[in-house]
Amino acid sequence: MDWRSVNFDWNRARAFLVTAEEGSLSAAARALGMAQPTLGRQVAGLEEELGVTLFERVGRGLELTQAGHELLTHAKAMGDAALEISLVASGQSEELEGTVSISATELYSVWVLPPIIEHLRVQAPGIKINIVSSNLVSDLRRREADIAIRNARPEDPDLFGKLIATDTGTFFASRSYLDRLGPFSDLGDLGRAEFIGLGENDDIITPFREFGIPVTEANFKTNTTSHYAHWMLAKQGVGIGVGPCAMGDADSDLYRVLPDEPKFEYPVWLVAHRELRTNPRIRLVWDVIADKLPGLLTGETD
Repeated sequence: MDWRSVNFDWNRARAFLVTAEEGSLSAAARALGMAQPTLGRQVAGLEEELGVTLFERVGRGLELTQAGHELLTHAKAMGDAALEISLVASGQSEELEGTVSISATELYSVWVLPPIIEHLRVQAPGIKINIVSSNLVSDLRRREADIAIRNARPEDPDLFGKLIATDTGTFFASRSYLDRLGPFSDLGDLGRAEFIGLGENDDIITPFREFGIPVTEANFKTNTTSHYAHWMLAKQGVGIGVGPCAMGDADSDLYRVLPDEPKFEYPVWLVAHRELRTNPRIRLVWDVIADKLPGLLTGETD
């Protein structure tokens, strides 16, 4: 390879790639943890080095030029290669110090992770834990997290997954709500209940009906995309919510709407990139989660 022909700064190429993916300099600067003026100078420097214009300003955002589109594919390949190098290097690290990021849903982040993190603080004080609390699936290949707690088997062949538990969920409501609109004796009775929606109601209405609950749009007068807000709205008496059985049973402000039914079952997977499974600190955090999480999901903690 003729390295003399590589006549641009690779850091500037990274600045270009992240700006293209984020759509603005401000968003890219936040993603990279750097000042926006510095990032802007890097992008401008790359344009000067290559002798092309990469972006055009449209309103408050940026759009790629034709030259920018042509270079983006190659910049993405460089970014993927850099990530692979980072993954391999991280996988070879022998240190029990450093940061481990754990991705989990909002409810798992506030319910099951705190006691696990408390245990890790004692067992491995040199490890810094970063919790990525999101109901979206984190991209482990792009290092959005090191370990993910998911409710589905990973499909990416580069990811390693282990089924560690089966969680159960059911309907919960506050005592004030049940006193006002209850009691509910069977699934048919829930047709007159008010539920708290999660995202698009169509995603909930169809499975509810298949389960035997006669609901329509009229049953969902409050909606949120946040699982934690969903839970708090149920505690406030706004309507019926859905959540993990053990979490609801341990909450003195919530009661099962139908004590004997229904229960929804869903798998709990622990997922990591294959390279990172050889990293001692990530392996330690993985093992602690795998050991502690099943008992927390059932309320049977040691």
